[in-house]
Amino acid sequence: MRLPIITGAFFAVTAVMAGAFGAHGLRNIVSERSLEVFQTAVTYQMYHAIALVLVALLSGFGLSRRRLSLAAGFFFSGVLLFSGSLYTLVLTDIRWVGPITPLGGICFMIGWALLLTVGLRQNTTQNRG
Repeated sequence: MRLPIITGAFFAVTAVMAGAFGAHGLRNIVSERSLEVFQTAVTYQMYHAIALVLVALLSGFGLSRRRLSLAAGFFFSGVLLFSGSLYTLVLTDIRWVGPITPLGGICFMIGWALLLTVGLRQNTTQNRG
């Protein structure tokens, strides 16, 4: 599972870059509220960058690769939809992207729910053996 590691690392490094840009480059350009929105995008991007790396690491423990891959896909989609829409909103003031943000949040929740089922199924399988 190389792709989750690669995308997770990419999202992590770009989250650090975006955080620095927000803290230093946007400070005198956008409103305080827009800076908060931008920081929310950065934070969720970093959380889910780490989640992608975690998914890749968990694949080495004999857990369901299918469910882990699905979780990774939802984390990836969540970053694009949630963080991407917030970045777009702050940097361009295009308002129609706002309704996309909750779709990204739903993707995050589905990814975490899939990860939960991976853990629950593993525990059940171990108890049977």
